[in-house]
Amino acid sequence: MASVSLNDIRKAYGAVDVIHGISLDIEDGEFVALVGPSGCGKSTLLRMIAGLEEITDGEIAIGGAVVNGMTPRERNIAMVFQSYALYPHMTVAENMGFNLKLAGVGKPQIEARVAEAARMLDLAQLLDRKPAQLSGGQRQRVAMGRAIVRNPAVFLFDEPLSNLDAKLRVQMRSEIKTLHQKVRTTSIYVTHDQIEAMTLADRIVVLNQGRVEQQGTPLELYRKPANLFVAAFIGSPAMNMLDGTVDGENGQPAARLSDGTAIRIASDRKVRPGQAVTVGLRPEHLTPDGKEGNVLAGQTLLVEPTGAQTHVVFDLAGQSVTAVVDGAYAARYGARFEANIASEQVHIFDRGTGLAL
Repeated sequence: MASVSLNDIRKAYGAVDVIHGISLDIEDGEFVALVGPSGCGKSTLLRMIAGLEEITDGEIAIGGAVVNGMTPRERNIAMVFQSYALYPHMTVAENMGFNLKLAGVGKPQIEARVAEAARMLDLAQLLDRKPAQLSGGQRQRVAMGRAIVRNPAVFLFDEPLSNLDAKLRVQMRSEIKTLHQKVRTTSIYVTHDQIEAMTLADRIVVLNQGRVEQQGTPLELYRKPANLFVAAFIGSPAMNMLDGTVDGENGQPAARLSDGTAIRIASDRKVRPGQAVTVGLRPEHLTPDGKEGNVLAGQTLLVEPTGAQTHVVFDLAGQSVTAVVDGAYAARYGARFEANIASEQVHIFDRGTGLAL
């Protein structure tokens, strides 16, 4: 295992800059997720760590040693891609041990490492099968096993679950989490799926247009997003965003919407009267029929039952707002819907800068 340090990493393709001076320290044994929309630079950054992309400027160190001039093999990393990239003519055992064979590792040692990885990934009964005889989830586990047997200093995952269906994605998330808890190898995981990042990572790094918007634990990013971009990206369903203007009286600030609705906000927020703001409301913080906090009401536009929960979309100041309520709640299309939210749970962002207040 090893730490990973990025110092002012930059990447340009000709005159086009795609990574703008990213610095990041990843501790030994930490699981870090790089998230962001398509084109934000997360896969490019991962490929530079792996040595598959040249760095335009900056320095990468793994285990304290600068690796800028090293080949991927010399960096002692193992990468799991979106594509399984298994050899169809080889068995599971042969696929998992192939890189060790190329490296000149003895057969007894290869067999021992493959057997241990197969045990960890529940593949022991599949070692004699060919890839064509496996499900998508089993193939992805074989690809992970091929990485594990190398005993790398760092695992790099590049959207490894993108090709799986929804049920398998949930299963594989659990298996990756369990694997990391067992081996504690430093891991960097790229995904555009913030649910994957939230459930897997010790720390999340949110990227946007080649820059770091915010980094922190999943709960830190969820509870205290630094700006509108992070607030909108983290959380499912996404945070509701409403434009308003700050007013209030008796030391209780509020954000007034276009229809006159006043949403009280926590008194410790650094706002000023007349300031143009964006109000952020988490759908799960909107409680129907509550007795305290802000009362928000409007006509129900859509009801989406999901089982344990129901998503209710209602009109507020001419905008659609989503609330997540208990699945047993009797919401009806066209009916009046009322929800409460505590002032402490109201997020406020400066409309001009997008920064949290």
